[in-house]
This record gives sequence, C-alpha cells and structure tokens, in this order.
Amino acid sequence: MVRTKKEQIVDYKCIRGGIGEAEMHLLLNGEGEMYKKGRMFNHMVLAPGNTIGYHSHSGDNEIFYILKGTGIYTDNGTEVRIRPGDVTVCNDGESHGLVNDGDEAIEFIALILYNE
Repeated sequence: MVRTKKEQIVDYKCIRGGIGEAEMHLLLNGEGEMYKKGRMFNHMVLAPGNTIGYHSHSGDNEIFYILKGTGIYTDNGTEVRIRPGDVTVCNDGESHGLVNDGDEAIEFIALILYNE
C-alpha cells in the first residue's frame, strides 16, 4: 500500500484542553490499520502559541519524534526544552503536555501504542 500525501486525511483538533488546534495528518487510520496494536500514527503540526494540554495515559503509551521547531515538553511535571531529533516517551500511568513557545510550527510524529 502507498498512501500519497494527497490521500492522507487531515484533521484539526484541540487536544486535551490545550490552546488552539493541532493539525493532524493521519498516516495510518486508527486501530484497523494498526492491527489493534495502537490507535494513532500521525504527522502533527502545532502552530506557535498552541499547546497540547497536560494529560495522563492509561493502558497505552505515546511517543513523539520531533521533526521541526522547538518547544516545552512537560514530562511528569518536569519541563524540558525539545528540539528536532528529540524523542519523548510517555508511558502508561505517566503524564505529558507540549507548548509551542517558539515562532515557528513544531512538527512531529506521534504514535500511541497499547500496552497489550
């Protein structure tokens, strides 16, 4: 299968009570294409000033691979500056959030996998 960029579904959503909306390019379309091993594999774009609200994970984990931009990632209450090439992991029972405090969009790959 090849899904061209033109064929990808793009959605805009306020995530977990954050500020503004994230632009979400669905690389795989949910559980069916992920063989029920996860629920999200997206290319995300977070505009300057926008955030992903601080939230916890239960029964899954979420990984971000930062492609472009910089921001503040909150890792279980600790703020960490993220840059291109960084990888963040929020495991089951942990919490995280992301703030774009820069002047360019943060682009990243987001992957949510189930624990079982």
